[in-house]
Amino acid sequence: MSTDRRHTLPGGPVRRGFLLIWRGMAAHPRTYVVAVLTSGLFGALTVGVSQVLGRVTDSVVVPAIGGDAEARDALWLAGLALLGVAVTLALAVAGRRIYAGRGYADIGADHRRGVTRQYLRLPMSWHRAHPTGQLLANASSDVEAATGVFNPVPFAIGVVVMIVVAAVALFSTDVWLAVTALTVLPLAVVANLVFQRRMSPAVTRAQQLRAEVSDVAHESFEAALLVKSLGTEDVEERRFAQATDRLRAANVRVGVVRAFFDPVIELLPSAGTLAVLAVGAARLRAGAIETGDVVGAAYLLALMAVPVRAFGWVLGELPRALVGHDRISRVMDAEGDRAGGTGHLPRATGGLHVRARGLGVAVHDSSGRHDLLRRVDLELEPGRVVALVGSTGSGKTTLCGVLARLHDVDSGEVLLDGVPIGDVRDEDLTAQVALVAQQTFIFEDSVRSNVTLADVDDPAAPDDDAVWAALRLAKVDDVVHALPGGLDAMLGERGANLSGGQRQRLALARALVRRPRLLVLDDATSAVDPQVERAILRGLAAGGADGPTVLLVAYRMSSVALAHEVVHLENGSVVDRGTHTELLARDPRYLELATAYETERERRSA
Repeated sequence: MSTDRRHTLPGGPVRRGFLLIWRGMAAHPRTYVVAVLTSGLFGALTVGVSQVLGRVTDSVVVPAIGGDAEARDALWLAGLALLGVAVTLALAVAGRRIYAGRGYADIGADHRRGVTRQYLRLPMSWHRAHPTGQLLANASSDVEAATGVFNPVPFAIGVVVMIVVAAVALFSTDVWLAVTALTVLPLAVVANLVFQRRMSPAVTRAQQLRAEVSDVAHESFEAALLVKSLGTEDVEERRFAQATDRLRAANVRVGVVRAFFDPVIELLPSAGTLAVLAVGAARLRAGAIETGDVVGAAYLLALMAVPVRAFGWVLGELPRALVGHDRISRVMDAEGDRAGGTGHLPRATGGLHVRARGLGVAVHDSSGRHDLLRRVDLELEPGRVVALVGSTGSGKTTLCGVLARLHDVDSGEVLLDGVPIGDVRDEDLTAQVALVAQQTFIFEDSVRSNVTLADVDDPAAPDDDAVWAALRLAKVDDVVHALPGGLDAMLGERGANLSGGQRQRLALARALVRRPRLLVLDDATSAVDPQVERAILRGLAAGGADGPTVLLVAYRMSSVALAHEVVHLENGSVVDRGTHTELLARDPRYLELATAYETERERRSA
């Protein structure tokens, strides 16, 4: 799908419905050309069957019943003619269904790929503002709603062809018969207009509630340990039941509206057939038409019953499709608060030189503005390990996110080797800057795939030697050696067969295998044994200027003391910086933090 135009459909319901169908078909022109041609052929042949039937009735069947021997001998030819048209009609139906199904599947795949790519492109600040359940609904139920209309579209186009051909055939037979038969069409249009007016708000409500149910379910699954350990199963059950009850009521409302519309569409062709028979009988008595004309017209209208219903299916699915498309469009047209850079950050040897000047980050809510960072100045020399220390809420995680460009600053700038971080291409940034957070995510896959995050046959993926080197530096190689299968060992969902510290070390190896020039550790070793943590930090610092620049958020003073420099952050501002010993001597608040950390460590050890 094109990315140079807005995904949102402009205009009113009629125009938006037309654009929705046109864009979907234009995305796969070959498939829909075949689908429409075979559907049009089906429509024309359906009328052809009625015409052949009328001619056979007047030329063969009626004379044969009257005792005409020549007509009786021609009955097999009449049957052969009907069989030939029927076989061609069947082939047209098969072609229409095959290509209509293919188009429907392709459009659904387009939407899912587009939504997924957009999720990957949008910044973390956008993701934090949107519940996970809603994002899951956008990629699943909303896509299904937006594409459901495309299944009967070729059939409906064939109906249009059928109606045009039928109108010509009926008017050539008798004007009054034609007017009676075609009265069905304006009645169907009126029924659809009433239906759309009632259906759109009901479908909108149902789609929103589907997202809410997904969100509640996702939270319950994510909090399974909490729910089971605290015995809140009944609370979660009631919460989910309330959400599903609201969804059930909304779906019932949609069903009630649909229950009034569908019988009307079902009734119209049958009512039209009865009207044609009544008018045809009167015209037959008047001698204006023959018996075959009435039979052909009635048969044609009977055949059109299912196609007219297909036209009704399109009209019935259109409100839901527009609602689903609107919900997808809010994702596809989202910009977030971050634009990707276009500049190149050269891949040099050694660590990155990082300089932050006057950084300011704020959030706004109903209570006003809250500053997370205030005029922060920071410099990280290449290859040095800098520890970032501060009390809870001091802005440490925010600063780490800024250096990894998970969100942009409101003021100030960050320079990487002299290049503004906002100008750097995302590919260069992710290749040279790695953030490891306290909360790790382990995929239900092999150790190798979890470290490389690449397909097995990807030629650009790190080789096994690089993976083992990263595992050794993260001090988790012995754990992997002990697993059955080594690098091929399968890990459970979220690394259920690993301890918390092992998961953190595996996440660290995932970052190290990319040989980043800036490594940001946001309390990434909190669950690691203190001796192992110190060994990891010594290994990172051993590379000197040739190793990565490391910014470390840590609480163990034994680990902080290994850093070349310590930065004390409080209330979003840098209070002091220097070595661990220097800050202990001149910064009372730092001394208080260090004492509190050591007291807490001793309490946990006890």
